[in-house]
Amino acid sequence: MFYLVFISWFLQIPKFVSTIITVNTSLCFYKTPEDFHHEGDVKIGAFFPIHTYYSPNKVPHPSIPYTYIDNYLLYNFKNYQYILALVFAIEEINGNPNILPNISLGFDFYNVRFTEKDTLMNACFWLTAQGQKMILPNYSCDKRSFTAALTGTSWTTSAQIGTLLQLFKFPQLSFGPYEHILSDRGQYSSLYQMATKYTSISLGIVSLMVHFKWSWVGLILPDDHKGNIILSEFREYMEIKGVCIAFVKMIPVTWISYSNKFWQNMDETNVVIIYGDIDSLAGLMRNIGQRLLTGKVLVMNIEPYITYYADYFMLDSFHGSLIFTPNYRKSFELTKFIQTVNPYKYPEDIYLPKFWHLFFKCSFSDVNCQLLANCQSNASLDMLPSFIFDMAVSEESTNIYNAVYAVAHSLHQMILQNLQIQQHENGKAMAFFPWQLNIFLKDIVERENMSIGGRKKLNAEYDIFNLWNLPKGLGQKVKIGSFSANAPEGQQLSLYEQKIQWAEGFSEIPQSLCSESCMPGFRKVTLEGKAICCYKCMPCAGNEISNETDVDQCVKCPESHYANTEKNHCFQKTVSFLAYEDTLGKTLASIALCLSALTAFVIGVFVKHRETPIVKANNRGLSYTLLITITFCLLCSLNFIGQPNAATCILQQTIFGITFTVALATVLAKAITVVIAFKATFPGGMVRWLMTSRAPSYIIPLCTLIQLLLCGMWMATSPPFIDQDFHAEHEHILLLCNKGSSVAFHCVLGYLCSLALGGYIMAFLSRNLPDTFNESKFLSFSMLVFFCVWVTFLPVYHSTKGKVMVAMEVFSILASSSALLGFIFVPKCYIILLRPDKNSFHHIREKTHSRRNKSLKM
Repeated sequence: MFYLVFISWFLQIPKFVSTIITVNTSLCFYKTPEDFHHEGDVKIGAFFPIHTYYSPNKVPHPSIPYTYIDNYLLYNFKNYQYILALVFAIEEINGNPNILPNISLGFDFYNVRFTEKDTLMNACFWLTAQGQKMILPNYSCDKRSFTAALTGTSWTTSAQIGTLLQLFKFPQLSFGPYEHILSDRGQYSSLYQMATKYTSISLGIVSLMVHFKWSWVGLILPDDHKGNIILSEFREYMEIKGVCIAFVKMIPVTWISYSNKFWQNMDETNVVIIYGDIDSLAGLMRNIGQRLLTGKVLVMNIEPYITYYADYFMLDSFHGSLIFTPNYRKSFELTKFIQTVNPYKYPEDIYLPKFWHLFFKCSFSDVNCQLLANCQSNASLDMLPSFIFDMAVSEESTNIYNAVYAVAHSLHQMILQNLQIQQHENGKAMAFFPWQLNIFLKDIVERENMSIGGRKKLNAEYDIFNLWNLPKGLGQKVKIGSFSANAPEGQQLSLYEQKIQWAEGFSEIPQSLCSESCMPGFRKVTLEGKAICCYKCMPCAGNEISNETDVDQCVKCPESHYANTEKNHCFQKTVSFLAYEDTLGKTLASIALCLSALTAFVIGVFVKHRETPIVKANNRGLSYTLLITITFCLLCSLNFIGQPNAATCILQQTIFGITFTVALATVLAKAITVVIAFKATFPGGMVRWLMTSRAPSYIIPLCTLIQLLLCGMWMATSPPFIDQDFHAEHEHILLLCNKGSSVAFHCVLGYLCSLALGGYIMAFLSRNLPDTFNESKFLSFSMLVFFCVWVTFLPVYHSTKGKVMVAMEVFSILASSSALLGFIFVPKCYIILLRPDKNSFHHIREKTHSRRNKSLKM
């Protein structure tokens, strides 16, 4: 129920406001002359924009819904403060006996309509004192004493009037924003700018963009030299701060109606910067208000004009706008003066009666349009809403106040020095030439640190305001921050974000981006041919991270850290090695122990049956040596499992090389023994001597000695050492033994393969010798498997990393040792344990007899 009541009341606000404005509005309200005068001995010309006429295609009638009028009289009551600042300064000077004694200041006010024709006509009316009649150049109908002209608020108005006044060297003081063209002393030698030459507003606006992370913004600027200058400044600061321009729209000087083409591409961004002066932006502001351009944050350097009537739309294009206003020293005396102003105190004023009639229920006399005294009691300008009349003193009003004092002091100095001043008798006004004030005016302006000629630049402090205009007509301006270019870096911008009301359609800080932000774990990749703010997001590669949004480059993690899956954090790697606790290490260690136990069992079988023919026939001594060596070969693989240290790294390779050398030398000795035994059947000769002298037994120490020399050279020159591999495993630092000299390692391995090849050749040659328990075939198979295992090991070993590389070497040791054990001793154990009938001398004699009979038959 509350919401229904609130909404129904809310919808009546425009009708209520419109009713207040239009009740009893007489024709006197619309009778507005272009000038009025305040008497004085010396006159100051004031050209201010207070009201204007425009003829848009369709303008809503202020009181009749859905009705439009052709011509509309538009008052900018906020600018009326300029007149009050002028009156206040003149009254202060006239009441001060120390300045211009016995001389009173007055002024002639002329309205500026923002058209060049009307502006120049009013200037001529003032110079010739002919009112709205025919103008006679170089002739004055009223012998008035002119001093100087005050012009503003835009540089175009000052330039137009200045072109005319320059012909007479007539002093002119501009109170509008500082303009470079007006500082050209060759073109405007008698024009003095009262405003400060600010240079930091573009930096302030760009800093605001950076604060809210608005990197994709539009620009609307006047199509003149000032617009081009500010455009270059925006481009410079935006390039530095990483802000991109979505579009630039230049406002033509002579543009009155805005075509649909001008409003194209407005949806490309949520933030639009509008910069210009009152003249250049007047039409634009009016069009924005009529188009109901909601859903856009407008950042401006001037306050938009809020009409004093309301239509039937609650929404407003300017609600949520952000406005940059220079922060300057304000005059509290002027504020107090404004509170005392009323139309009865200043009857010559043409605007005060309209205030009182429009807002305080006063009525006009139907006879002479004089304001009657039937007004609201205690009526005062400070009772009006701020969007109609702002009591806060504007910078322009301060400049007008200073300009009047500059003229007064110049005139006072000229009187004191009696420079061509003529004092007329009978109370007539003093006569002098206005151009004579220039030398005094120039000195005073420079001394007072006003803007003139080449005055150095100043970085102004700006107040940032947020416009609340919902419902339409509220027009409240709230200060939400400030900007000072003189503050240290990082402290220039100060904001109170909780006070900001955003434009309709935004419940939180709006986003204005060409591309969505790249989240942590991604980096920006600029699209070819696009602005730097238009990009795509690519995930960080490899061991790289990004822990912020919109980074250009990912950061590589240190070698001791690794990037998580999301690529936004680096974590410390844990030390890893082929440990007994790992499944792979546990499996390999179990296999090694089981095979070692099996080898020990075979040794036990051979020792127990050492007197049997099969054990004796295959050289018991060499068999025992080979079995024991195989056991050490299997157990040496345990050196490769567990956390490595300096000792284990050296023992890994030396024990591996020596034990396998002994094993292969033993196999070679067994193969040679078989060949020698067969050749030794002939009496005498070298072969029989080799057999009787047990020469094959020296093969083992000789081959072992060669391997010892190789290992000794390896350990002396470049021994193995503990190394860390940061790249083998993603989340671990692999602790392993570096081989040291790769050449030495391959030499040791090559020597083993050469022994295996030699043993294979000898065993292959004796495979068909007529021996009852000839093991040559088994020796050749074992050597062939050994050779294949280690030849295959090399490419596989070099193509693996981490624990797998260590496990591959352990597996090769176990496989080659198992080949020796399996092919040489398993068949013998089969006969000893499962076919004992074949392991007897009786079986041997029968087999020998059968072989002889077979040979005789052949």
